[in-house]
Amino acid sequence: MIGLLRGRLLEKRPNQVILDVGGVGYLVAVPLSTYAALGDLHAEVTLLIHTHVREDALALYGFLSAREKHLFELLLGASGVGPTLALKILSGMNVEELVPAIRSGDLARLTKIPGVGRKTAERMVVELKDRLESVGVEAERPAPSSPAGVESDVKSALLNLGYDERTADAALAKAKREAGTSNFEKLLRTTLAEMNAPRAAGG
Repeated sequence: MIGLLRGRLLEKRPNQVILDVGGVGYLVAVPLSTYAALGDLHAEVTLLIHTHVREDALALYGFLSAREKHLFELLLGASGVGPTLALKILSGMNVEELVPAIRSGDLARLTKIPGVGRKTAERMVVELKDRLESVGVEAERPAPSSPAGVESDVKSALLNLGYDERTADAALAKAKREAGTSNFEKLLRTTLAEMNAPRAAGG
């Protein structure tokens, strides 16, 4: 069972990376927060790995922080949540927002994540509420990113999450005015907040 990989970053996309470890390229699925915090291509990267084994496949899921990996594994314990959906949940809402949303039973926020319906959100709250005491919530350090292509990376990330293009474009346009385009994670989080914000009546 693979628990950690350290190697050279050969390729990175908003939902997966390829890591060269001793000449072997490992394809690892990652949440957006990990993608945003990765360095440039060919940098050395260490990822904590969750190995998911099925009869017909072996899939690797990678995380930069232990608490995010822990939360991913807790999400897998909720009925109806597989690894693909767990990754989408972690991409759609960061740990600082997700843990309080589950603890407080905030179904309105949870169902804004693409792929999470009301029944899944209810099961997450009921089954995980008491198990989240072990997941610490702390301020995350801002991730380094290059200005080139930040906007298109954010849009690509949103489409990977399942948002439609028109909604992504509209939210991204508003978020750019507030967050600028110099930092991927800041722009992504602002865009997600814009998309998940409750709409005022008549506006």
